[in-house]
Amino acid sequence: MTDSRVESVTRGPGGLAVAGARPGEPFERTTDLVLAVVGVKPNTDLLERAGATLGAGGAVVVDEYMRTGLRNVWSAGDGVVTHHRLLGVTYLPLGTTSHKQGRIAGENALGGSARFAGSLGTQVVKVFDLVAARTGLREHEAIPVGFNPVSTAETANDHKAYYPGAKPITIRVTGDADTGRLLGAQLVGSYGTEVSKRVDTFATALHHEMKVNAFSELDLSYTPPLGSPWDAVQVATQVWSRDHSR
Repeated sequence: MTDSRVESVTRGPGGLAVAGARPGEPFERTTDLVLAVVGVKPNTDLLERAGATLGAGGAVVVDEYMRTGLRNVWSAGDGVVTHHRLLGVTYLPLGTTSHKQGRIAGENALGGSARFAGSLGTQVVKVFDLVAARTGLREHEAIPVGFNPVSTAETANDHKAYYPGAKPITIRVTGDADTGRLLGAQLVGSYGTEVSKRVDTFATALHHEMKVNAFSELDLSYTPPLGSPWDAVQVATQVWSRDHSR
């Protein structure tokens, strides 16, 4: 149920009763499990008291070398801002980003000059037997930073249908209507359809500022038990090109 607001969760004889409102009507459902996703808040008290500047999300401002602006102090991880390759400076706490930033901060604290190449917000989550992943931008994120985003969605099998066990993956591709540049992708599929690795192909393309058409030309691997001559990710980019290329 989307476009809904949860107003209460109570325990009853049949399980957890979830009540709330949808446009035009209230609702109540009984469920076995409720997940509350509240996000994170950076713990910046130590650096703030030392004089560091706070920025996006209340995180400590660092440059691409992980310098805080305080003498001989570098910082990395969920407590600092994120340099995003498409958005600029934002706050996007992710384990992968923290590890990359940590390596930069450690090297530079020892006299190096390493530079953080930037994040794309690539992430994946497994919920029971469903896997969802994303990288880059969605339309509402791309518009404020000057892009003209358009999106298409397509569903394709993870491998050839004639080989047993083929399962669908739904892929949404977002690109810039003016330049054809790839801006982002979101994927949803069953566990075992390699959603996490397929989103990585989009992340690689985004890192190198590829166009959607060029993505369709990538020489990706193929064998019937594992893929198709046109991989599911390329079927999705071809649909985008068909609908939006000029």
